[in-house]
Amino acid sequence: MNHSSSHDVPAPTQPPEQIIDSLARRLHDSTLRSRQIGELGEQYAAAWLESQGWRTLDRNWHCRYGELDVVSRNPMGQIVFVEVKTRRTMRYGTPQQAVTASKQINLRHAAVQWLTAPEHRMPNSGVRFDVVTVVVQGDRPLLHHIEGAF
Repeated sequence: MNHSSSHDVPAPTQPPEQIIDSLARRLHDSTLRSRQIGELGEQYAAAWLESQGWRTLDRNWHCRYGELDVVSRNPMGQIVFVEVKTRRTMRYGTPQQAVTASKQINLRHAAVQWLTAPEHRMPNSGVRFDVVTVVVQGDRPLLHHIEGAF
């Protein structure tokens, strides 16, 4: 089975607030392509979660069911699979509308694959699926965290 992450998640070298501010500025670069906006949105969401006391366990983890954007442990010890959707416009609907029923099914299957991998076995206080939306408008990106989204 081919499981891959883009990288191990190192501890941040800057305070989360500095990382968030830097990413917020970069997200407003009008020359960025959609894929770059998505990647920066995921980094922004992960940094924001870390500023709230969460620990990032994995990012951009791939398996046959798709990609897990962010896997974190929240302060209560739950493993939380976070789907991040970043948008510049609402032309095609809200970011959370992009997390369709079929996407949710694939994310659940991917989460099972992640949880059953020997290197990911760890004590936890349960599992949850959240959605974080990042809308790039105005002076600062608007982040909305939907806990237990599905």
